[in-house]
Amino acid sequence: MNELMLAAQGGLKIDWTRMPTYNTIMSVAAGAGLLLVVALGFRLLNGHRVVSESWALAFGVLGIILFATGLHMTLTWPLAGQGFPFDNIIFGEPSLAFGTLLLAAAFFLWKRGRQWEETPDRPRTAAVLSGPVSLFVFAMGLACLAIAAAGWKYTLFAAPPEEPISGEFADHPLLEASFISGLYVLVGLGALFFPAVLRRRGGIVAWIVGVCWTLSGLAFLAFGALNYFTHIGLIVNTM
Repeated sequence: MNELMLAAQGGLKIDWTRMPTYNTIMSVAAGAGLLLVVALGFRLLNGHRVVSESWALAFGVLGIILFATGLHMTLTWPLAGQGFPFDNIIFGEPSLAFGTLLLAAAFFLWKRGRQWEETPDRPRTAAVLSGPVSLFVFAMGLACLAIAAAGWKYTLFAAPPEEPISGEFADHPLLEASFISGLYVLVGLGALFFPAVLRRRGGIVAWIVGVCWTLSGLAFLAFGALNYFTHIGLIVNTM
């Protein structure tokens, strides 16, 4: 963060009692959620068997995590006093949106999944059911692209020198900003093409969405897992 880098010149100290740091679990859950959405879509489009209860459990677990943490971060304004007001928008609100969508999918699969499994054309039924909510997915895709643009413009994702690993690139703030913004671009592009996938139920657009969300899902999952080390180190180094 720019504020962190400026403060680091005088020896960075953070009051961690006022700074939520759970974007670690948010990143891991978001990455896993993206990968599972792609996996379910692949199984539907290729005619594989789907056990609705197992997918409901998976979406429900991730949805609860993202909904709870995203809602709290969204409503906690701003984070850590005046230092990180943009984190609410960058991490909190997209997590809240994705978590709500996952919970809605989990609820449907749990309550109506067995009936849906027996329909002769599951992809078509899924497309009809998901049609109205695809507008919100499309809108959040635009939001992700806006977040990516802001990340590049203001280098919002730059790590302070006190953070292990990521802090080694503190003198090159555009590097990490480009990495995280690139992930938001991938998520956003997948969301923009999502309504087209529902209409065509396969083809090149499904491949584009699958690639975008698979790459970004893997990256968010791995980056979030890595942050369990880097954020602990940052806390120790700035207490």
